[in-house]
Amino acid sequence: MSVMKKVMTLLRGSVREIGETVVDANATRIYEQEILEAKHSIAQAKEDLAGVMAKEMQSARALERLKSDIARYEGMALEALNKTQESLAEEVAGKVGELELELQEQSKAHAAYAAQVLRLKDLIKQAEARIREHEREIGVAKTTESVYRATRSISENIGQGGSRLVSARESLERIKQRHEDLSDRMTAAEQLHNEFGQGALEKKLAAAGIGEGVDRQQAVMERLRARRAAVSGGGQAEASVGD
Repeated sequence: MSVMKKVMTLLRGSVREIGETVVDANATRIYEQEILEAKHSIAQAKEDLAGVMAKEMQSARALERLKSDIARYEGMALEALNKTQESLAEEVAGKVGELELELQEQSKAHAAYAAQVLRLKDLIKQAEARIREHEREIGVAKTTESVYRATRSISENIGQGGSRLVSARESLERIKQRHEDLSDRMTAAEQLHNEFGQGALEKKLAAAGIGEGVDRQQAVMERLRARRAAVSGGGQAEASVGD
């Protein structure tokens, strides 16, 4: 019966009522400890259940042994009657009666063990289901608590004018502004160089066909053609001398 008391203790209370007590980190730790202790109790209950199941199996073997003994003694009583051993047959019949009485008591014990095993199995399953429900509740409670902490932290940082979050955002905006200003200055400097610098003059000369770069490609081509012609003419002169 101690096993049943342990398991029934696990089933007391409501999940919602326990969940409502999880309001801070201390309560959460207490709740988790209670769940851990409940698991240990269930493990102990399973060990006790195994003992009850062992007794059930032992009683089942005792029943079979008694039935076998009854059948054997009944056979010997019949044999005694067949041999006209009336007094011996009555003595054996008395033994059979004792065995039948023991069988009746053993059958009651076996039925009680079997019923207890079924009951304990059902209670343990209920307790394990309840613990899983508790674990889900504590998981939701811990997650909700974390979300509340994060939300509160963000709200406090945003709500304070001099908070670190606001300061960091302002610093980021100033950095972005400096980058844009630097990019604009570089673009403007390039435009001024193109309009007033040495590069601007060179472009104007090239556009007007003036300067070292004008028709340079054509001049190189003419030089190469002349070199080729000179090489070709020299080859023909050597051929004439040979003739």
